[in-house]
Amino acid sequence: MRRKLIAGNWKMNCLKNEGLALAKAVFDKTNGDLPFDVLICPPMSLLGQIAALPHKIGVGAQDVAVAPKAMGAFTGDVSAEMVKDLGATHTIVGHSERRAMHGETDAVVRAKAERAIDAGLTVVICVGETLAEREAGRALPVVTAQIRGSVPEKATAENCVIAYEPVWAIGTGKVPTTADVAEIHGAVRAELKKVLGTDIADKMRILYGGSVKPSNAKELLSVSDVDGALIGGASLKVEDFWAIAETQF
Repeated sequence: MRRKLIAGNWKMNCLKNEGLALAKAVFDKTNGDLPFDVLICPPMSLLGQIAALPHKIGVGAQDVAVAPKAMGAFTGDVSAEMVKDLGATHTIVGHSERRAMHGETDAVVRAKAERAIDAGLTVVICVGETLAEREAGRALPVVTAQIRGSVPEKATAENCVIAYEPVWAIGTGKVPTTADVAEIHGAVRAELKKVLGTDIADKMRILYGGSVKPSNAKELLSVSDVDGALIGGASLKVEDFWAIAETQF
């Protein structure tokens, strides 16, 4: 049985004092034995400081460079090796904001995922369709194509997690029906079987992300093939984040 993962993506939020306070509050909540895994992904400016605090959960980056550290001349980028050196266990790649605002293609996302895995990080690969693509009836082909293009051959259930995030639901309060979520997650699982084989695909966790909040978390996380949540805005308040996590006790 796949162990649920509750992950928080802080995005470009929190200055030092508020970020450290939020991390400490999450760490206090997760200090005991839990029946699920927890991950927080603070901004890069806080990653090293937060990872250095006493904790029992995953701490990840929100992105890594497409180039390895050895290539050097990429001003402003942070390599997967550097992220690992800061104490991170995970990294997100291919978030819809990176794909849309920075023009990241499936090939770029795949290369970043490979760099992360090579550095010893667990990578969370994001996929998802826009509202226009869903309204055109193209949600399934778009998402399955992203799986084929973004997931590297070296991905395993131990070093890779998939996060399905319908772009139109992120931060909007709009949430797909449980039937829609089940359909996409089932299609993602089926595509992973084609790409990586049945054994790996059956063990790999697929998270749902997009306006997850305490009021809908239990229902969403009970859907077939949903193995946890990638939480945005609600991860910035420990009360909301923990209320979502508590649905898994």
